Amino acid sequence: MLKSHHRLAVLLHDGIRGSQGKTGLALLRFSDAKIVAVIDRQSAGESLLELTGIPQLAPIVATVAEALHYQPDVLAIGIAPSGGALPDEWRQEIKQAVVGGLSIANGLHTQLATDPELSQLLKPPDQWIWDIRREPPGLTVGSAAARSLSCRRVLTVGTDMGVGKMSTSLALHRASLERGLRSKFLATGQAGLMIAGDGIPLDAIRVDFASGAVEQMVMQFGSEHDILHIEGQGSLGNPASTATLPLIRGSQPTHFILVHRAGQTHIHKLPEVMIPPLRDVVQLYETVASAGRAFVPTKVAAIALNTWHLTDAEAQRAIAQVQIETTLPCTDPIRFGADALLDAIGP
Repeated sequence: MLKSHHRLAVLLHDGIRGSQGKTGLALLRFSDAKIVAVIDRQSAGESLLELTGIPQLAPIVATVAEALHYQPDVLAIGIAPSGGALPDEWRQEIKQAVVGGLSIANGLHTQLATDPELSQLLKPPDQWIWDIRREPPGLTVGSAAARSLSCRRVLTVGTDMGVGKMSTSLALHRASLERGLRSKFLATGQAGLMIAGDGIPLDAIRVDFASGAVEQMVMQFGSEHDILHIEGQGSLGNPASTATLPLIRGSQPTHFILVHRAGQTHIHKLPEVMIPPLRDVVQLYETVASAGRAFVPTKVAAIALNTWHLTDAEAQRAIAQVQIETTLPCTDPIRFGADALLDAIGP
């Protein structure tokens, strides 16, 4: 639903400095649509570039009413609060956006298109509400059909949630296109769907059909492309995660890229759940991929290291240390480019 001609205002209250702005920050970094305003009451008036390092010139404003001065045509909800529900305080701002003529790109679990008050205010067909987290129709269970495809299928997997799997997949996709490959980024979460315009909202799909939904998407695009970059979700090491195994089953990956945040020693918010040495995490994913001959044997080709919190010199040292520990190629694809990762995947 989001196209390159759209002018976006991104609702990102307290998400630039906080921990819930991943969706909006991903839009700022990767969306082809023009970002004309960012709404964040905590950071209003400050420089987006200085706060995030993302080369966007959009102003940061405090309210939807201020954002309307910059003539957006879509409000993208760029915050992902715990549980994905719509906080009451945002509802009035979304209503104000609809009254102001904006369409809504909604990545929350709370469905807005069926909200009676909001739907009455819409003026279709040019104004719409896109509820991204809706299960696609016609799903079936998985059947390992993707192993019949000849294309490379690269799945990002992580040591934890929120370590940069989507950003790594997008960086690999861009690097693939620059090399002239027929590449496709396959989105599996709300931010990826807003950026790509298609895909599946994996966390909105019933678990029995999750691997089948991934398989359906991979089969749709596999025969037309040289390489598919499948957006990873969750982590086998996180007790709250259920998404990683259906992604492996459905995509039948030919390669893994393991994503890790430099220096992270335990699962976020679960200090008692430690992250094993990376070489052990590599072995875990490779073992699961070949378990019981149910999956195509798959190797971790390289490590993508998230170093956003480090200086350049510290990042280089961290990358070198991971390469020594794992004997695998390693880089930060956002900071230094994804070419080293793509080289590791091979022709």
